Order: sequence, then structure tokens, then C-alpha cells
Amino acid sequence: MKTNKKKIINDPVFGFINIRSELIFDLMEHPYFQRLRRIKQLGLSCMVYPGANHTRFEHALGAVHLMRSAIGILRLKGQEISDEEADAVTIAILLHDIGHGPFSHALETTLVQGVPHERISLLLMEELNRQFNGKLDLSIRIFTNQYHKHFLHQLVSSQLDMDRLDYLSRDSFFSGVSEGIVSSERIIKMLNVKNDDLVVEYKGIYSVENFLISRRLMYWQVYLHKTVLSAEYLLINVLARARELALQGADIFATPVLKSFLNQHISLDDFIQNRIIAGRPALDLFVGLDDNDIIASVKEWQDNQDTILSYLSRCIINRRLYKVKISKKPFSEQKISLLKEKICSYFNVGDDLLHYFLINDAISNSAYNKVSNDKINVIFKNNKISDISDASDIDLSVFSETVRKYFICYPKELDIK
Repeated sequence: MKTNKKKIINDPVFGFINIRSELIFDLMEHPYFQRLRRIKQLGLSCMVYPGANHTRFEHALGAVHLMRSAIGILRLKGQEISDEEADAVTIAILLHDIGHGPFSHALETTLVQGVPHERISLLLMEELNRQFNGKLDLSIRIFTNQYHKHFLHQLVSSQLDMDRLDYLSRDSFFSGVSEGIVSSERIIKMLNVKNDDLVVEYKGIYSVENFLISRRLMYWQVYLHKTVLSAEYLLINVLARARELALQGADIFATPVLKSFLNQHISLDDFIQNRIIAGRPALDLFVGLDDNDIIASVKEWQDNQDTILSYLSRCIINRRLYKVKISKKPFSEQKISLLKEKICSYFNVGDDLLHYFLINDAISNSAYNKVSNDKINVIFKNNKISDISDASDIDLSVFSETVRKYFICYPKELDIK
């Protein structure tokens, strides 16, 4: 039994973070949350930005710090937020990423297809609620937007939430991409509530403009950086190949928990029912999986007798990433056909295996969704409320437009102009 549960944590981004709630400390100590120490926040972005090795554990703590700051500001401005509500919304932000799998979205497209991390997060929160005898009831209602104070949900999930304010600041700090720096403290000080909606006071317009610009730049420079895309798609293909071989009956080396995901299809319904799989409840099986399982297995697959699995694994481990070309228009059929022909010849594979060597896809990004139900609203001195894109004196329409880019990835050995 812990005797001192009110801790101070030294964070490199925000300084000292105070944990004032015993329940929040107990949740932090739970194995479900401690697992986030072994899940990188930016997946394989460290292959481009060597310092980007921070974890979702740190991100969650940073979001908690910002949430407490926001609660304090709103209370000073006369907004009634009870201690129970303050703890509940803080728990909601603490656990918002608890359902993330290893290397973020790589798992969602291979091992647990069609099971978004948000759904797993909610299921894990519900399981924790059972273990903590219903103490997370209010947190779950806020998280799922079922509580009558809508602005509390907006603090957790909206276009200007504590999640985004932390990850932009944190990812910018660790990647070294200074364009992502946002004035989170200034934005929080400008927050208020009007008609049960979160609003930004007009003096914070420029800070919000900077936030939107930073978000756009971080997506193109970090999250959707072409080399990061190459690494992440390679990892997806590695896991897909290992799973294909395992389902065909091949004895593929893997850590025990990863092997459970390779050898069978695990559906959303399996998680909802928390069915027993490989001797463990599905949710426990999921939280037993982290980045270390993937990397340890991929290291071994470098010497696998399957030439495709070994080649892809060596590319990841030794950073021999695929060449990437990006275009504003889809690539021509002629270009794709030439690549396919060279791949088949160079790697001696048929059409059925081409997808492991040629990735033809698209990426899209918009920094702000003006038609969303949760707009970023600005309140003026006369109590008039305007959408940030209307309140700003610069043209923010570009941030509302979805920018779509097309890309192809293929082995550098092909050396195609």
C-alpha cells in the first residue's frame, strides 16, 4: 500500500507536474498505464528525428498537467467545476491513449484490423472501472460525451483539446522541429465557457492562429514526413508477411504475446466480450503487447528462411528504407507498371507478392475542420461568438482545406528515376 500518493514529476517540457489525486496516482501505477512507457509516441519517427524517442506515458502526464491548468483557469473565471468533475476529466485525459498499440497505427492495419485504438481505450477504461469499483463512472461519461457539461468533453477531445496542446509541444521539443512550438500556457489562460461550449477569448486569437499553423507544419514535417511514411509502411508489411506465413502454418519466431496475434484473427467482438485467447482474456493479451515485442521479433526475422520476411526485416533494423516519391497527382499507370516489372525481375516474385515491395497510397491532412460540431470559437468583449476562421484577420481557409498527396515507396535497389 503506497503511503505517499501525491507526487511531483519533473517533465522536460512543462517542468514540475503535481499529481494531487490518490486515485490518479493509483491509475498511473496500474500495469495498463505503465505499459505506455514501452509505447513510443511517434512510432518510427526516430529514424528521421533521432531525439523523438519519447513515449505515450510522458504525453499522458503532460496532458494531465495541462488539464489541471485549464481547470484552474476556468474556475478563476467563475466556472463551477467540482473536485469530483476535476478528477474525472483529468482521469479521462490520463487514459485517453491507453488503447494504443505498438508503433501506433501499424498494429491497427495488421494484427487487430478494424479495431481503432479509441475503442480499445474505452474498453480498458471500462475494465479499470470494474477493478476500481465504479470510481471511473464519471470519467467514462465525460470521455464518451455523455455528461451534461459538454465543455469537459471538449477539454479531452476537440480541435483545441489538452491532447493536441501537449503532443504538439512535446513532439516539437523531442524532434527538434521548432515550427511546432505552440504557446499552450497562453491558450489555456484565454479559455472560457459560453453556453456550455469551450471558447477562446479574443485576446488569444493570435495564439490559436499559431496553433493551427504549427499543427499543419508538424503534420507535413514530422507525422507525414516521407521517410517516416516509408518506415511505417515497411513495418506494416513486415507484420503482414509474418502473419501471412503464420496463418499458413509456418513456425514464425515471436514473443508469446505477439505469436497469439500472428496465429489467429482477433476481432473487436473478442475484445468487447473479453474472450479467453491463448489462455488470457483478450484485453490482457492486448496490453501485454508493446514496442519491445515487435522489435525483438523483427530482429530475429532478419534471418528467417522466407526471403521476403528477412529482406523487409533487415530494411527496418538497418534503416535501409524504401525510396519515396510524392506527387500532387496519382502516379501514372505507366510508372506503376514499370516499377512492377522491375520488382518482379529483381526480386524474382510474382504479382501476388508485389504489394510487399511496392506501396502506392495517398496521405491527407487538414489543420482545422470548420464544419465540425466542435469548432474553435472566439468570444469578443460584446459576447459575440465567431468561428476562428471568421474572427481571424488572416485567411485561414487554407487550414480547412484537405490537402491530399500521393506517394509510392519501392526498394532503393531499383534506382528508377
